[in-house]
Amino acid sequence: MDLDLTLYRPNVGVVLFNIDGKAWLGKRFETPDPFNWQFPQGGVDAGEDLEAAARRELYEETGVRSITLLGRTEGWIVYDFPADHGGSKVAKGWKGQRQAWFAFRFDGTDDEVNLTAHGEQEFEAWRWAPIDEALDQVVPFKRDAYHQVIAAFRGFARP
Repeated sequence: MDLDLTLYRPNVGVVLFNIDGKAWLGKRFETPDPFNWQFPQGGVDAGEDLEAAARRELYEETGVRSITLLGRTEGWIVYDFPADHGGSKVAKGWKGQRQAWFAFRFDGTDDEVNLTAHGEQEFEAWRWAPIDEALDQVVPFKRDAYHQVIAAFRGFARP
């Protein structure tokens, strides 16, 4: 049976690597422990190019613009929202999200990161970490997607 992708919100995700091969992780704003760290991600506007959406979302969530594209995942990576998941996306009828992921190298300095660069703050803290740390700290319903992303981008996690 084929998956009906029209039931999944179009979304992009970003893994931002520093020169040491570590990945940028953000702690979700006002989200209780323990599963509140993740990579930047966000929705795609109607008609928006996926790479442009990834660059926009990265800037809105982190303030970062000094980047070089390293790669992207093929096709869509899909996850379902859990049955008890509330919020506007579920209210709009989405079953989950379909994501295209992009890897970028950060070419700036850490002081470029500005978590309040955009009106809606997504993260309250951030850090550089080995890419695998994200698996234990992201919400469980995103873990399979993160396994796929990390497998795709592991080669960029080297200095």
